[in-house]
Amino acid sequence: MSPPQRERRPRETGDPERLYVLTGGPDGTERAPLDLVTMVVARTEPTPTVQPEQAAILRLCRAPLSVAEISAYLSLPFSVVTVLLTDLLATELVESRAPIVRAALPDRSLLEAVMHGLQKL
Repeated sequence: MSPPQRERRPRETGDPERLYVLTGGPDGTERAPLDLVTMVVARTEPTPTVQPEQAAILRLCRAPLSVAEISAYLSLPFSVVTVLLTDLLATELVESRAPIVRAALPDRSLLEAVMHGLQKL
């Protein structure tokens, strides 16, 4: 499977007015608890009612991507991407999942012991 293609966007991301319009300004709502390694996957195809940037996120996230990857592919700041994702999460167009913490995984020796026990059966 090939990696997602970078969206072709004009390099206007440094324009503060454009970013303000994208995020809807400071409306005081809570942002979703997302960090750079949170995985996001689209639940549906883009609808005509979503913003172009949100439609781009939905197209990119057909396969799970981290928030950092989404930010890089769209050439948008992390804070703007989190606002866009918060809206998409609220409308249930995407799902997010925190990464699996390595310490939470079982010890390799335990897994090998279980595997050897099953092989002896």
